[in-house]
Amino acid sequence: MILAGDVGGTKSNLGLFDIRQGKLVRMAYKHYTSHEYAGLHEVAQDFIRETNSKITAASFGIAGPVVNNAVRATNLPWTVDGTEMAKFLGLGYVRLLNDLEATAYGIRVMESSDLDIIYPGTPNPQATQIVIAAGTGLGEAVLFWNGKEHIPVATEGGHADFSPSTDHQADLWKFLKKRNPFVSTEIILSGRGFQNIHEFLSPYDKHPGFDPTTDPAPEITRRALANECPVCVATLDLWLDIYGAEAGNFALRSLARGGVYVAGGIAVKVLPKLKDGRFASAARRKEKLEDFLSLIPITVVLNQDCPLMGAAYAASQTASATASQS
Repeated sequence: MILAGDVGGTKSNLGLFDIRQGKLVRMAYKHYTSHEYAGLHEVAQDFIRETNSKITAASFGIAGPVVNNAVRATNLPWTVDGTEMAKFLGLGYVRLLNDLEATAYGIRVMESSDLDIIYPGTPNPQATQIVIAAGTGLGEAVLFWNGKEHIPVATEGGHADFSPSTDHQADLWKFLKKRNPFVSTEIILSGRGFQNIHEFLSPYDKHPGFDPTTDPAPEITRRALANECPVCVATLDLWLDIYGAEAGNFALRSLARGGVYVAGGIAVKVLPKLKDGRFASAARRKEKLEDFLSLIPITVVLNQDCPLMGAAYAASQTASATASQS
C-alpha cells in the first residue's frame, strides 16, 4: 500500500493508494489541520493507526525547497527528513517532493474530467509545460520535456520579487512595501493577497474575516463573484491580472510551449472569473512575444487531489525502480 501526503501551511492531506490495472486507486483519505500537529510524524502516525494498513512505499509533497531529501516547510514550523521518515515507517526510502513538484507528477495521472481548458491555444504536448498554483502560498513547477517524457522540476518562484506592470500595480507595490521588507509575488498571489489588495483599494471598507484569526479570501471572492461589493470585484480583477501576468512571465522564462496548468485551491473557487478571458489576456500581454504566448494552452486543474495523487505516483515509480534494480 502506498502512503502519500500533500503537506501545506494550512492543511495536510494523507491518502492510501493501491495500483489496480495500472491506475492509482485511493483506498483511504484524511484531512488534517497542519498547525494542530508538531510535525509530519504525528500526522502519519495518526493516519496509519486509523487505517491499520501496511505501508510498502511512501512519498510526501511539502511546501518548501527539498535539499538532500529534507525540507523545512515554508509556512509551517516543521522540518521533515526523508531518512527519518523512512525509519519511522519501516521503509528503505521515502521520497520528499516540493508540493508543486508533486502537483506536476499529478498532472500525469489526471483524467480529462479533472481538467478544464480555459484557453485552447495551439496544443503541442511534446514540449515543456508549467504548473502554477495559488493557495496558502504561491507554487510554481516546470514539466521539462526531455524528448521522451515530462520530468517535473521544482522551483521556488513564488518567493521571487513582485514586478508591477502598470502604474496601478506600482502603487500596490509601494503600499505593500510600507508593510513588508520584501514584496514577493506570493504576498499578492495567495489567500492573504486578497485582503492586501482590498485594503490597498479601500482601507476603510471592512468585511467579516478581516482579522488575524480568519481567512478573508473566501468572503472577498464570494462577494466578488456575486457582484455584491464593488471593492471586492475590483480586488479579484486586479488579483487575476497579476496572476495571469505571472503565469505569462513563467511561461516565457521556461518556454512552456506545451501549456500552462493552473492548480491550487483558489483557481477552482474563482473558476468563472478565470474563464472570462481576463487571466489569459494578462498572460499574453508581453513585449514582442504575444504571438508566441497566444499559442500556449491554459488549463485549470479541477481535481484538488492532484498533488496527493502526484506524490503517490512518484512513490510508485520509485518503488518500481528499486524493485527492478534488486
